[in-house]
Amino acid sequence: MNIKVLIAEDDPKIINLIRLYLESEGMSVVCASNGREAVKLFEMVSPDLIILDIMMPEMDGLEVLKHIRKEHFTPVILLTARDDELDKVLGLEIGADDYVTKPFSPRELVARVKSLWRRSSATQQETDQRLIFPDLTIDSERREVLLKDQPVKLTPKEFDLLLFLAESAERPFSRDTLLMRVWNYDYPGDDRTVDVHIKRLRNKLSHEKYTYLQTVWGVGYKFEVKQTEDQ
Repeated sequence: MNIKVLIAEDDPKIINLIRLYLESEGMSVVCASNGREAVKLFEMVSPDLIILDIMMPEMDGLEVLKHIRKEHFTPVILLTARDDELDKVLGLEIGADDYVTKPFSPRELVARVKSLWRRSSATQQETDQRLIFPDLTIDSERREVLLKDQPVKLTPKEFDLLLFLAESAERPFSRDTLLMRVWNYDYPGDDRTVDVHIKRLRNKLSHEKYTYLQTVWGVGYKFEVKQTEDQ
């Protein structure tokens, strides 16, 4: 897998371990030991994917993520030593695509890197792969979303989740199913990941007439266009 990965981590042992596993899969790796160095390397080398530790000196991982998300939607996996729900949720709300809590299995991390990269770089062979709804167009070939003819900036995982639900409009999916189908997890994960991504999508697809993502109580979520209650 010929992709360039930026690892931002202040523990040299963890950096060397992750580098070893990624390079064994044919990936090229660049490393930063603090947040400021991570930002500089990101701007210099334009990596395809970032593995970003939250707790770093000079600039923490969440600040680095905020900086990147101002203009870029490069896939990001967060590393955190904390078992703190707030850190995980905040990272997802800022724009992380996934997270791994230390201590972690290097093989699991590599699997998540591969899965995230496949999903974010996937392209359709068909010439026209647009899903058209009232005031909303989803182009799977160009990976673009238009709301009232204006582009909506989505992270790779936000787009993947929206596309998956829209392709099966009005069909409800559980959180575990979405984790397995969108995140490619082969086991149930933290369903808060799905909730946070749905919340971000709803904010970005805010419309005065329509809602697009519906909660199915006791089940999960579905894509269905509904007029707002004040219409």
